[in-house]
Amino acid sequence: MVLFLLLFLAPLGYAAYLSLFQERLIGGTAFVGLDNYAQALSDSQFLHGIGRVALFFVIQVPVMLLLALVFALVLDSGLLRLARVIRLGIFVPYAVPSVVAALMWGYLYGPDFGPFAQFSRNLSLPVPHFLSDGWMLGSLANIVTWEFVGYNMIILYAALRTIPEELYEAAAMDGAGAWRTAWSIKLPALRPALMLTLLFSVIGSFQLFNEPKLLMTIAPDVISSSYTANLYAYTLAFTGQQVNYAATVSFLLGLVIVIASYAVLLTANRRRSS
Repeated sequence: MVLFLLLFLAPLGYAAYLSLFQERLIGGTAFVGLDNYAQALSDSQFLHGIGRVALFFVIQVPVMLLLALVFALVLDSGLLRLARVIRLGIFVPYAVPSVVAALMWGYLYGPDFGPFAQFSRNLSLPVPHFLSDGWMLGSLANIVTWEFVGYNMIILYAALRTIPEELYEAAAMDGAGAWRTAWSIKLPALRPALMLTLLFSVIGSFQLFNEPKLLMTIAPDVISSSYTANLYAYTLAFTGQQVNYAATVSFLLGLVIVIASYAVLLTANRRRSS
C-alpha cells in the first residue's frame, strides 16, 4: 500500500495539480482551473491523435486476438508435435523489448536497404512503401501484433488448460468432434480470458508510444510529434516544456481509456445477458 501511494497515487495527484495551472511569460505560474482542459478538447492535434489510435485499435486488435485464439486452440488440441517449442517460438517476440522490435522492423521496412525493398527490386516489382502515409498505421499494427500475439496466446492457452477433463469426456461420449468441442466448450470457457486480453489491448492501443516514436526518426514526414496522443503529451512535456498542458493531455487520454474500457465491458455484459 505504501508503494502504491508513493509510486502511483502521489504522482497522479501531482499531475492533476499541474493540469490546473499555466506557465505564463508575464506573471509566472497562474491558476487557470479547467482552461487547459477546454483548450485540449479543441486541440486538433490531440483529437487527431486520439482518432488515429482508435482506428489503430479497430484494425490491429481483432487481428491480434484472432491469431492468439487460433494459436491457443491449435496448441491445446494436442495434435502438434514439438508443441512446447512452437509455443515458446510464438511467445519469444513478447520477450523482445519494444524498442528493439521497432528498430528491427524499421530496418525491414526500409525503402532503400530493407530486405523487402531489395527483394522487390530483384524481381522487378514495385517497392512497397511501408513507411508511407497510407501504409504507416498498418505497419505499426504489424509490429504490435508481432510483439503481443504470444502474450495473449499464453493467457488464452492457460485458460484452456483449466477446463475440466470431464467436459471433454462427456462431449466425446456424445459424439462431438474437435470442431464441435472447440465451439461448444472451449470458446465459452475462454470468454473471461478474451475479455481480459481485450481490456489490455484497449489500454495498450491508446497508449501507443514506443513504435511511432522510433519510426519517426526514419519517417519524419509521416509520423509527427502528435501522431498519437501519448506521443503528443511526451513532446509537450519534454520538447515544448509545456508541463502543465502535457499533464492535461495525459489526464484526458486516461479518461478516454477508462471510457473505452467501460464501453467494452458494458457491451460484453449485454451480449452475455442476452
